[in-house]
Amino acid sequence: MALERSDVEKIAHLARLGLNEADIPRTTDALNTILGLVDQMQAVDTVGIEPLAHPLEATQRLRVDAVTEQNNRDRYQSIAPAVQDGLYLVPKVID
Repeated sequence: MALERSDVEKIAHLARLGLNEADIPRTTDALNTILGLVDQMQAVDTVGIEPLAHPLEATQRLRVDAVTEQNNRDRYQSIAPAVQDGLYLVPKVID
């Protein structure tokens, strides 16, 4: 499916792109090239091929889920203007 100049103008209007008259032919060619590549990919026979979540099927190395810092909440809240039951109290901003 090849795009015409009018199609590109409609797409540019919908995308709120300000294309110059000189840019329209170049943009039309670029979009037609992209659509040609999509057509090539859709023409590939993928019957019997299992989809992949990642092309390399790599697994991510994870760190150990261990606590590495101490709890400093009491120290941080000691300088707060208002605290109650371990929570910071702030002024009401919405009535």
